[in-house]
Amino acid sequence: MADHGSARYRLRLILLLSTIIGCTQAVPLWSADRHRFATVPALGVLANGQTGTVHYIVLQLDKDPRREGPTILFNEIHLGGGSVVSEDWKEGVKQAVAAATKAMGEDGREWVITIKNRSYNALTEGASASSAVAVGIVAAWRGDEIKSDVALTGKIMQDGRIEAVGALPSKIEAAARAEFKTLLIPRGQLYSQDGDLSQLATRWHMTILEVSTLEEAYQLMTTARR
Repeated sequence: MADHGSARYRLRLILLLSTIIGCTQAVPLWSADRHRFATVPALGVLANGQTGTVHYIVLQLDKDPRREGPTILFNEIHLGGGSVVSEDWKEGVKQAVAAATKAMGEDGREWVITIKNRSYNALTEGASASSAVAVGIVAAWRGDEIKSDVALTGKIMQDGRIEAVGALPSKIEAAARAEFKTLLIPRGQLYSQDGDLSQLATRWHMTILEVSTLEEAYQLMTTARR
């Protein structure tokens, strides 16, 4: 597996995806307002269902003066890696947008969110990245920074609750190999049908914390810019 934790890799990826998103935006924007970006890591499994992987999602936020949103645009251009996402993945993003607007006290009618996913899978499925997407949207809007050593997996609900996901042992290993120091998982899954995940945390020299809401995850994943 490539060293996804390296700063050089992440910087190149962020610059590439930001450029890709910026070139595909087709919605009229307020010229006085700048694009707002955030990049969040997401955890998944490869097609074999056993091997965990880390992929990255770039989000671009803009304002549309027509106030017809929130508008969600999925950039699925294929450039040397998987970017196509399933309908349930897209539905998870819609839930993330709803949770983010609620957290921000916004109606979202001015929001245009463009999303680019980059994965080793040709097709990314499921909603386990939706909580990370919600964190990314709020961080982009507020101008906060996403910590580079914290990852999150969980299914977000419209009211901000984070619900259980599967394949946690594989995702923990993937996060550790990518040099994440902390992994946030849904509350109640540290000791579950997957066993005692704290033992995996010890083996991989990382911290696993349970979170139950978007607000909890946000506080652990972000820092305010000065």
